[in-house]
Amino acid sequence: MSVDTPRRIVLLRHAKADWPQVSDHERPLAERGRKDAPVAGRRLAETGITFGLALCSTAARTRETWKLAVQELPRRPKTVYEERLYEASLGDILALLNETPEEVNDLLVIGHNPGMHAVADALAGQADGDTLARMNRGGFPTSAFAVVGFSGSWKSVEHGVGKLLSYWAPHE
Repeated sequence: MSVDTPRRIVLLRHAKADWPQVSDHERPLAERGRKDAPVAGRRLAETGITFGLALCSTAARTRETWKLAVQELPRRPKTVYEERLYEASLGDILALLNETPEEVNDLLVIGHNPGMHAVADALAGQADGDTLARMNRGGFPTSAFAVVGFSGSWKSVEHGVGKLLSYWAPHE
């Protein structure tokens, strides 16, 4: 792959979770989350992005979000359930992005806040229109996603390398 290879990272926060008497890792989606996840999937499909890989946190709420959202996509990408995404810091997520195979052009990451918002904000050296202001004003609610574009190797992903191409949140 050329150093000029255009790539996109889509950062999807899990849908609204419930608070039953289970460990945080095992929290399921709330009724609103079960309604919002397919809507997020349809909006992802509308982007026209064909994901080469999806990385999904192992938490129940992210797995359930992905199960509902992926049904709306025209093609199911290879999915890796990644333990390191649960409670991941900005640095942890950047390290995972740097490990992405070079043959992948478009990557979907299904994770948690504050990590998803932090990564979108950190990577966005530039932004289209008011997307950065809208994302930061909204605080990256559940089921929201950001699309960040950049050129080059996955190993080159770092602060400011990308451009925030779009941002979507339900109920916005």
